[in-house]
Order: sequence, then C-alpha cells, then structure tokens
Amino acid sequence: MPTKRSGPAATIPKNYEGIVNLITREYPNLSTGFQQIARFLTQNPNVVALESINAVAAKCRTHPSSLVRFAQSLGYSGFKQLQSVFQTRLATAAPGFRERISALESELSRNKDHGSLGYLRDLVVRDMAALQDLLEVVSEKTLADTAKLLVQAETIYIAGQLRSEPIASLLRYLLTMLRRRVVLLDPAGGLAQEMATTMTDRDVLIAIAFRHYAKEVVVISEVAVANGTYIIAITDSQLSPLAKDARTLFTIPEDEYLFSRSLAAPMCLVQCIAMATAALLQPGRDSTPRIPTVTEMARNRT
Repeated sequence: MPTKRSGPAATIPKNYEGIVNLITREYPNLSTGFQQIARFLTQNPNVVALESINAVAAKCRTHPSSLVRFAQSLGYSGFKQLQSVFQTRLATAAPGFRERISALESELSRNKDHGSLGYLRDLVVRDMAALQDLLEVVSEKTLADTAKLLVQAETIYIAGQLRSEPIASLLRYLLTMLRRRVVLLDPAGGLAQEMATTMTDRDVLIAIAFRHYAKEVVVISEVAVANGTYIIAITDSQLSPLAKDARTLFTIPEDEYLFSRSLAAPMCLVQCIAMATAALLQPGRDSTPRIPTVTEMARNRT
C-alpha cells in the first residue's frame, strides 16, 4: 500500500485524466481493498462526483473511512478534495453509464413489466446504455490503428475465455471471412499457452478479458510481450492486467449487473473492428465495406 505523498498540494493531479494516470501507476502496489476502490472510481466517475461518501462507499462495498485513506494515499487531504476533481470533470463530460440507465428507465417506466419479461426489459435498458456509452469511449484513431495492425499482421491470434469466448469466436469468424490468417487460442486440449509461444513480432494478439480476468488470457498476453507481439486489448478498465502492454486499448466499463453481464457492447465493438479492417482491405469500394458470409464465398467459388 503506498504511503501518503509528501510535498506541496500542487503536485497532486487537478484533473480526472491525471488521477486515472496516477491510479494506473500505483495500482499494482495497492492492497486488495484499495484496488477494489480504484476500479470503482475509474469506472464510475459520475457516481463519485454526485453522491455522498457514504453512498459511494456502499456501492463500492467498502467503508467510508477506506475512501478517505485511499484519497490520502494519493496525496489528497481527504475524499472531499479527491471528489472535487471528479466534480470538475462532470461539468464537461457526457452522461455516464448509470445516468444513461436512469434516463432510459424513466422513459420506459410507464410500461414496466414483471417476471421474465421484466428481466428482458432490464437487460435491454442496460444494453442500450452500454451501446450509447461505447460511442463516447471509442476513438477514430484507436479503430484506425487497430485495423492497420490487423491488415499488416502475418497471423492474428485471438485469446478470450470464459464469458469472453463468444466475443473471441465471433471475431475469429469475421476476420477469417476477410481472408486473414487467424488462430483462436481456446482452452480445448490445454494447448493454448503452448500455441501462444509460436507468436512472433510479425503477428498480433487480440486479448479479451473482463473482471475477473481469465488467468490463461493474462499469461498469453505476457507471452506476447516476451515475443515482441503487438497486443490489441479489449477489457473493462485501464487498470486491467491486459492494459499496460497493449498497443491499442479498448475499455468497456461494466456496471454491477444484478443477475447477468451483457455482451452487447463488446460484440458490437468487434464487429466494428472487423468493418474497419474490411475498409482497409477494400480501398476501391465506393459503398460500405462488406464482410462476406460462408454461403456467399462458396457460391462465388462455384
């Protein structure tokens, strides 16, 4: 756990980006409890800005005094001074994930359903908020850089396990349809890590993991770093173990779902990555780039 910083108050970050960068640097040295706080603060900045210390602590599943100590460990006099930076950010920031959910729930409250249809409604509301948030957190440059890496790669390796496996499988399908050489590092047969050792500096690894990060995907990313392989990371936070070595990084913050975590936003993202790649591979095409289907390709061959 880092100790309270010394020196003048001017040395502490005065903007949200500075706080995130500071937390990212300190994160590996934090205690488990402080890491939990760090994840919550970086993924829910609007909640931190708007709610009381008691409310933030409850949602963070910690004690208010822990928030005070966390703020002091970063050099702030207490949680209030840290919170003021989040409040400054809010003046110019777009609505956050939770605010989008609240607005959508209010809009749809007249048709509130119960039972299984109510579950569907809650999932749709959260997915709509997540997809809107995706437009705010993904930049044109990151998509362009990613597409360029995928076009230039000799082999594209993809690692995504547990609930990230469907995302990895979809991306493999899309890139294969674009005639890229793709290797899915799935856990079947227990050879994923051995297959990863064949990666070179001419290849690219797409690593996909969200809390609680699949250990094998993290290990495969470490192998990629050792081999000089570029990493494209799709994860939930700058504090993710995949983030520190990523050449391009996509972060999709996750809300604390009551009964399920949605794949809508990451599925949409990988489709967009494939479309950006198709655009580079089809420079002469006047219309929207197209990813062919298996049926179309078979028909064209005959």
